[in-house]
Amino acid sequence: MITSDMPLRKQIFSIPNILGYFRILLLPLIVWRYVTADSIAEFHMAAVIIGISGITDFLDGFIARKFNMITNLGKIVDPVADKLTQAAIVFSLSFRFQWLIPVVVLFVIKEGFMGIMGVILLKKGKMLNGAKWFGKVSTAVLYVVMFILILAPNIQEQIANTLIVLSGFLLLMSFILYIPVYKKILSEA
Repeated sequence: MITSDMPLRKQIFSIPNILGYFRILLLPLIVWRYVTADSIAEFHMAAVIIGISGITDFLDGFIARKFNMITNLGKIVDPVADKLTQAAIVFSLSFRFQWLIPVVVLFVIKEGFMGIMGVILLKKGKMLNGAKWFGKVSTAVLYVVMFILILAPNIQEQIANTLIVLSGFLLLMSFILYIPVYKKILSEA
């Protein structure tokens, strides 16, 4: 059993954390496979690699909870791997779908804001207890849109742009809705 109060060196090599490191190591492969893809099969291979990343994301959380291997390090590694994966995929897709460029910028601003707020809250002994429903919806839609764009690289531009605008709108709404959540937590600190 590995718990949060164990020394960092023991937490580093827990199975869930190793799976998180693996997800981070997959990022250059995901970007390379998508950006250099010339055929539908190569785009689908990029989707398979992303699928492997998603499976390891599920497994690291499942193993951590099931076998009581939740660590403080894992509470950092897992969300960092999540955000880096999302950023890598959106960045890669923006080479092919230009309308994603503003979404990439918005994603960076939102995640930068949330990261800074997370650090400020930690310094005050507080933290956001998990993602809110609107953040989960935004992330789920972003992943669905990314998978559609990866699996259907020849999708009609109008359909792709509609999906991108929807995803960007939900990302913006999530960002806006998180602001009062952080303000409330800060006011209680």
